[in-house]
Amino acid sequence: MPRVLVVGAGIAGDTIALMLGRAGWEVTVAEIAPGLRGGGQAVDLRGDCREVLIRLGLLDEVRTKLLFQRGAAWVNADGHPLATMPVEAFDGNGYVSKEELLRSDLSRVLHDAAGPEVTHLFGETVEALEDAPNGVSVRFRTAPPAEFDLVIGADGAHSRVRRLRFGPEESFRRPLGLAHAWFTMDETPETPSIDGWFLTHNTPGSRSTEVRPGHPGKQEVGFTFPATALPPRHDRAAQLALLDKVFADVGWRAPEFLVAARSAPDFALDTFDQIHVPTWYDGRVVLLGDSAWCASPLSGLGTALALRGAAELADAIEAADALRLPHRLSDALVAFEREMRPRALAAQRLFPGRVRQAAPRTEFGIHATAWLIRQVQDPRLEKVFRRLMAGRGHEVAA
Repeated sequence: MPRVLVVGAGIAGDTIALMLGRAGWEVTVAEIAPGLRGGGQAVDLRGDCREVLIRLGLLDEVRTKLLFQRGAAWVNADGHPLATMPVEAFDGNGYVSKEELLRSDLSRVLHDAAGPEVTHLFGETVEALEDAPNGVSVRFRTAPPAEFDLVIGADGAHSRVRRLRFGPEESFRRPLGLAHAWFTMDETPETPSIDGWFLTHNTPGSRSTEVRPGHPGKQEVGFTFPATALPPRHDRAAQLALLDKVFADVGWRAPEFLVAARSAPDFALDTFDQIHVPTWYDGRVVLLGDSAWCASPLSGLGTALALRGAAELADAIEAADALRLPHRLSDALVAFEREMRPRALAAQRLFPGRVRQAAPRTEFGIHATAWLIRQVQDPRLEKVFRRLMAGRGHEVAA
């Protein structure tokens, strides 16, 4: 039985682990976090997501996790809407999809489906990868060394596998000029209701404060602001101090959210980047998901690419008969990249003005963005909108 190591227990990692486990591989997943990661943004079930989940037999279970949502609204400092896009817009394929759930809920469904065929090592990661005569020799942080026929780096935009095997992050990172903080906030009797709406308040200086539905009794909060470099990822005090400074003069609910960030167990802060790696495989090490092709959350396609990428890699391995003939893994990796790279490149071509739409620089830009959001919902402009989305990996229902 060939052995595969998957580094990273996110959407891409647990999907490929599930698929290869079902195909007869001995699968180990190493995840640096002590358990499945909570929090994260809402993800939708459009296009590739739905197709892959149907294939896995998980769509019905995933659909039981859907959030109650009415749509998106852009509000001023008093909370009055400048523009709205209800969930019914574009036949349920607008800014907020008719079928969305929290990333952590999707991750849990995939993880639980993997079952005993997959061994998870939480609190573990790789320290070294070396070619061996019949595979890859892996040195872990704490677990005993082991050898695998294949190593899959599905450990995100800051991939350790990519750094160890392909080079430093700086060689592949393309900053988009924005950073984003997100976390879950518990509601109290004094917490304003959002009634199923994803609310965004833009402020001059490319700053944005967002809140959207979460599980009952919770709201998912976000801050977006200009940045290409941030305090160290594990220095939460410095990260919170930065948010305090950037949003000190922002009204609406920003002060409330800044307080809530201090006690949020799932607080995270990162830059909006894209990852461009010339080749996704080296020997028997291959990158998958954001570690290979991160299109940034602004693309709206991270989950779809993760699921589709895992399915394409599993299919390529099966087509090459690599379960029975591991020496044909190289053929599988070539076929995988040939199939997935056009999809990834399409997703990385963000539609025109996407960065500025997320965080307008000026008061005029804020109102112009709201005007544009209202206009694109006019049925007479629908074809124009579809042309803007064409070739960027999005499926907009007819």
